[in-house]
Amino acid sequence: MEITLTHYLLVGAITFCIGVYGVLVKRNAITLFMCVELMLNSVNLTFIAFSKYRVDLDGHVFAFFIMAVAAAEAAVGLALILHIFRHYRSLDVDRASELRL
Repeated sequence: MEITLTHYLLVGAITFCIGVYGVLVKRNAITLFMCVELMLNSVNLTFIAFSKYRVDLDGHVFAFFIMAVAAAEAAVGLALILHIFRHYRSLDVDRASELRL
């Protein structure tokens, strides 16, 4: 059986939907963070699949850019999560709304 573009897109759509579900339902900051990363990686998979299908490098360039953004997002996100945990001794994002000035 050959793996076609449809297979890649289906896997990308399913993992993206799992990430959206996690962001909408979960209240733990680490879980939310991991769900956002899952959504970014599913978009990367879609870009790479289209790049392979069209035989050009545009998808690879976009995927590389998304990985750079994800690395920056990971650094900032983990710093925020660490601050929330130190301040509230909890990772519940509902309590993070109290961090306003």
